[in-house]
Amino acid sequence: MSATVRYVCRECGYVTMMRTGRCPSCGAWGSLAAEQPPKPVGVSPAGRNVVPVRMVSAVDVRPPKRIPTGIGELDRVLGGGLVPGGVVLIGGQPGIGKSTLLLQAAGRVAAMGRPVLYISGEESEAQVALRASRIGAATNRLLLSSGADLEGALANLNEDIVFFVLDSVQAMKAEGESGWPGTLTQVRAVAQRVVDAARERNIPAVMVGHITKDGRLAGPMLLEHMVDTVLNFSGEGYSSYRMLRAMKNRYGSTDELGVFEMREDGLVPVEDKSGLYWNRSDSAVPGVAMTVALEGTTPLAAELQTLASPTVFPYPRRTARGIELNRFQLLAAVIEKRCGISTGGHDLYMNVAGGLSIQDPSADLGACAAIASALRDSPLPSGTCWLGEVGLAGEVRPVTRMGLRLKEAARLGFTSAVVSSRERLKGLDVGLELIPATHLDEALAGLLVKKKATRE
Repeated sequence: MSATVRYVCRECGYVTMMRTGRCPSCGAWGSLAAEQPPKPVGVSPAGRNVVPVRMVSAVDVRPPKRIPTGIGELDRVLGGGLVPGGVVLIGGQPGIGKSTLLLQAAGRVAAMGRPVLYISGEESEAQVALRASRIGAATNRLLLSSGADLEGALANLNEDIVFFVLDSVQAMKAEGESGWPGTLTQVRAVAQRVVDAARERNIPAVMVGHITKDGRLAGPMLLEHMVDTVLNFSGEGYSSYRMLRAMKNRYGSTDELGVFEMREDGLVPVEDKSGLYWNRSDSAVPGVAMTVALEGTTPLAAELQTLASPTVFPYPRRTARGIELNRFQLLAAVIEKRCGISTGGHDLYMNVAGGLSIQDPSADLGACAAIASALRDSPLPSGTCWLGEVGLAGEVRPVTRMGLRLKEAARLGFTSAVVSSRERLKGLDVGLELIPATHLDEALAGLLVKKKATRE
């Protein structure tokens, strides 16, 4: 008797025994694909092999010897380089530069005299070779395989290959599996065979994956669990800058940020990332405050801009871009309640310049300073950055890695920093004047005094 056919959603992995036009789970149309479930293997309990176990303390643990790609930003996001036997999955929008980045990395490693295999299922040999020549990645050690035959491409792997790239997992076809390339069954089978090849030969593999309109990797959710590292390569259509982040990393941190600039000759790492989000203007404008936020271990100077406009409506408007709206409203309420600065008669608009999105709570104090400055129509002291988390009671709390933030602020030319009085700053010499503050009204005292003097 044949096994019952089931239908699996390509978008979310939902399984149903009835074929419908729309997935009952995620609502995607035409995403259900037929799949034959695996046949059960009847093995009696007495005939099963016993899997040996070991004590954890007896396992020899050694740090993996990583293979650097020659691209510093990529290596830092990976945790130091590629791990032998590890599998990396990189996803991103079409045309964002995934293939260019990996081709550059393959060319850098091949230029060191170590063969690299680049498998392209989407482009012809001429197309890949043309791009490699344009970005300077064409070397004799860079091997190229073009076509959708996965087994034929993996047959080129040998002990000399240092790592291989598969572009992309949705374009290849695995023998013995039903369906067209890109279907749920094919994507899972292709990924499993790449993982098996990497583990068996103890060489790293990098796979390119497409993303859906929702911004997540296309294919079964199992795909992200099969690999060791998942990278997200993103960027805005109007900008030449690209951001690389790790969504999952078994061999390193997921907090690191890599920034690249797309040019004619390929992707160029951006060394001074603070310059992307700060125009270094010396003019003092009310409602503008500076802070230093962290993306992983990378400090970024962020310019917080606030505009306060009088309103005649009973419900003033609150709009924020680059900072969470709920957090912005919370900080505005704290300013009014704990500092006595009325916000009810103004529409408030906040923007983080340059398109930066801040999740770091250390920007709270800078946001409060920008709001108070806009409401009082009084500019903040020039050359000052604001570093601290603000609680509902109005207290200024310490933040992580203050030394790293202050060193970056000093390097960028700031002369003073307003910080929490609870920070452990003893013995820290960063060349900045540190202004400790216990409470928010203490940090904003200069603005309040100036406003009172103006009224008198």
